[in-house]
Amino acid sequence: MDKNQEIRQLTTKIEVRSLEGEEEKGEYVEGYALKFEKWSERLWYFKEILSRGSLDETDMSNVIACFNHNESYPLARNTASGDTGKLELEVDNIGLKFRFKPTSTSYSKDLVENIRAGIINQCSFSFELDFSDENVDEWRYNEKEDIYERRINKIHRLHDISIVTTPAYSDTEAVVGARSKKKAEELWEARKKPKAELEKMKLELDLLNL
Repeated sequence: MDKNQEIRQLTTKIEVRSLEGEEEKGEYVEGYALKFEKWSERLWYFKEILSRGSLDETDMSNVIACFNHNESYPLARNTASGDTGKLELEVDNIGLKFRFKPTSTSYSKDLVENIRAGIINQCSFSFELDFSDENVDEWRYNEKEDIYERRINKIHRLHDISIVTTPAYSDTEAVVGARSKKKAEELWEARKKPKAELEKMKLELDLLNL
């Protein structure tokens, strides 16, 4: 994974719906790959939220839908021609909605059955930020919850959306991404530094009083 590329998971409602029109028959899968203004779970030393306009300038020119971020198991692509395998992406006031009609591959059929049974109910998305823009994200410390809060304002590029198993990633570092993990660690250490220096001063005073 590129150092600027990050992966996030979202527990959401994924649905399998039937196409009943005269020209369309079969089933399609739809859901939200991401949602605006919803706090994530704790990611290392921080949690994050996506601003409502974070996709306004995002490059979504070549996005693939896959299973567990494994491009060996593609489900759809937004540049595909025809109906089957065409990934439809729509940004609304909730977030990024996706829809696709699965291909007739065996793993697509298995996935549809697992979604229908409720065994698989998570989405994930892989994205990239442009850190040359200083407004790409904001950080602040929430003293009440003892955690840093990150607000993402601009997503530079969307790489893929994935339907994932639970848990798809047990490695926190892989989920967070190297860049944001480093930033969180730096902030966390800076927050602890004054306390550490205070403890050192207290120890030195105690030694002088012996």
